[in-house]
Amino acid sequence: MGEEKIGDGRGEGVQGGGGEEREGGEKIGEGEGDAIPERVVHRMPSGEPYALSPQFLQDPGVGNSRKYYIGEPQERCMPFDHMVSINDFSNEEIMHIFEIAHEMIPVARGEVTREIMNGKILATLFFEASTRTRLSFESAMLRLGGRVIGFSDASGTSVIKGETLADTIRMAEAYSDVIVLRHPREGAARMASRFSNRPVLNAGDGAGQHPTQTLLDLFTIIQEKGTIQGRNVVLVGDLKYGRTAHSLAYALSRFGADLTFVSPDILKMPDEITSDLSQSTSIHETRDLEEAVGDADVIYVTRIQKERFPDPAEYRQVAEAYRIDLGLLGSGKSDVIVMHPLPRVNEIAPEVDQTPHACYFRQAFNGVPVRMAILALVTGVME
Repeated sequence: MGEEKIGDGRGEGVQGGGGEEREGGEKIGEGEGDAIPERVVHRMPSGEPYALSPQFLQDPGVGNSRKYYIGEPQERCMPFDHMVSINDFSNEEIMHIFEIAHEMIPVARGEVTREIMNGKILATLFFEASTRTRLSFESAMLRLGGRVIGFSDASGTSVIKGETLADTIRMAEAYSDVIVLRHPREGAARMASRFSNRPVLNAGDGAGQHPTQTLLDLFTIIQEKGTIQGRNVVLVGDLKYGRTAHSLAYALSRFGADLTFVSPDILKMPDEITSDLSQSTSIHETRDLEEAVGDADVIYVTRIQKERFPDPAEYRQVAEAYRIDLGLLGSGKSDVIVMHPLPRVNEIAPEVDQTPHACYFRQAFNGVPVRMAILALVTGVME
């Protein structure tokens, strides 16, 4: 795809090779959040508590999506137009997505039939490899009664003939009700949203954002730990190129988590992100994983991404920098959980899979109910 163009032919985009394009560098407001352990409470702009009942953690079921509200948000953009960045959404909007995702758990398991997307079509445009994101979106749509079209390899599309991303998006909107886009270029999803009258959901844009992954990560932490507020979350591995780490760090800071970043020097969290986050939350940076694990409530491990390295020699230097095993976990809290967006390579030992610490497969499953909620909201079949 060296010659693939993400512009529209009028100068808005870039054409293959030579670097990444950011969409103007704009930043969307990050919102406010607060919580108390007893009831997973977050605050709305009015100061009223927005709460999830303990049933959120214990009793999934299908019903009224607002049954757990304490006070309604003053404004809501649901159903929303696009999902490009986690920073496009307020804390109360995120919590509303989680309310609906909670109700969708039995549907995601196949225990309940709910064909609310009957007659709707999802277009999955994956210009980059994916397993969990693509399959969970497809599973979410199919279990809700919708249909799926799309591709998982752009080499079989008109992109190889020189078609721009803008034109591809215009065609997809003619054939579908909602578009899921994964693209190697940072900023591609934001640009695509400007050319589409159908909702565009960002399934990862280069080293940029991966908002639906961030949502399922937050959802998982709340399920496992009851609250995000005050939890010490350790992010480990590729923090420079890891889009999941970037999106998640911003979101965790909004919900009151303390953050520890563990990485080799050449894979540190970008300075601009660290600077932003330090204004709203506690941040500690280290190369010492064992030191960080001692106080961790959540260890979020990321793969060292070979495909993001311009220099293979640099990759080889850090390829196996960190590994989570039973010995390391023994130095931490007994209830620490280990998360990973997957796929993993060697960064988590298989022996961890059978322990209560291992959370990554439950985390992967949560992609289905969370993406069900997003699809239902973005298409307007739920509010």
